[in-house]
Amino acid sequence: MSANEPDLAALAETIKRWGGELGFAEVRIADVELGHCEPGLQAWLEAGFHGDMEYMASHGLKRARPAELVPGTVRAICARMNYLPAGMDADWRAREAARLAEPGAAVISVYARGRDYHKVMRARLQQLAERIRGVAGEFGFRVFSDSAPVLEVSLAEKSGLGWRGKHTLLINRQGGSFFFLGEILVDLPLPVDAPETPHCGQCQACITVCPTQAIVGAHKVDARRCISYLTIELKGSIPPEMRALIGNRVYGCDDCQTVCPWNKFAQRAAVADFDERHGLGEATMAALFAWSEEEFNRKMEGSAIRRIGHERWLRNLAVGLGNAAALAKGAPEIVAALESRRADPSALVREHVEWALARHR
Repeated sequence: MSANEPDLAALAETIKRWGGELGFAEVRIADVELGHCEPGLQAWLEAGFHGDMEYMASHGLKRARPAELVPGTVRAICARMNYLPAGMDADWRAREAARLAEPGAAVISVYARGRDYHKVMRARLQQLAERIRGVAGEFGFRVFSDSAPVLEVSLAEKSGLGWRGKHTLLINRQGGSFFFLGEILVDLPLPVDAPETPHCGQCQACITVCPTQAIVGAHKVDARRCISYLTIELKGSIPPEMRALIGNRVYGCDDCQTVCPWNKFAQRAAVADFDERHGLGEATMAALFAWSEEEFNRKMEGSAIRRIGHERWLRNLAVGLGNAAALAKGAPEIVAALESRRADPSALVREHVEWALARHR
């Protein structure tokens, strides 16, 4: 090692310490050889499990080849950041499950109740990269957080941040799965960390609880049946046969996570960005359905929810309001909310409103 070259082992430990200072729960390092993932990725795409997410198919196997995405890449600095809001009480899992049985409750995935994680994660990863530059000098890097064709879970698994659960999400022994992932692809040959041993055993809880049976096998999800896909990624009409299964989940679905035994260890967020905003953890569907487009855009400024737009927001809420009939058929406030959008300018919204009203008759 020359006088100008950094001590890579010492730098790796420093990077992990800096990660903690920046709010990450853990930072680890992996090589970027993901050839073992290519057959599974190809089979998943060929089965059509990606649905209308054409960007998944367009990048193809490049997702498993980080060095093609960022030439010169030899390592991935992988980070995870907890996102449970600080205000979550001890019995939060039971409370989240109970809201699924409340007729008027709007159930929104926990991760989406605060600020947009893409921006939070990338900004802090960029800060970490700048600190590395201060020690190592100029180096090649690029930061990601669900923002590029990268197999994030596979890299994180390889780094030892956790293991892939049967629901395909990463699970950590000390932190469950309620955390975001992000990476810095670098051209520095840092020492790598050992992967974690899987600890799901014979547990099938996530597979059993899925409302739409989207987990078609261990580590295999048919996105076309996943509520997160249906309420977030799908741009058009939600298939009629899937609507009743969605219940009152109006943005995403946490069922496979809340039922996971490892999430008794889920940790609260270390940063305020993920604190709940606009009462989204307690909101009713009727109240959210009344938001104008201007109100939606203003209140969802800086939120991951805003990217689906007001039209799909209303589509999702209409389905949830229709499903409320299973517990409160003909409830006046719910029917009135639906009637208020019966002449909505959007054909997509009108279609779902009519379906919902028919459920209340």
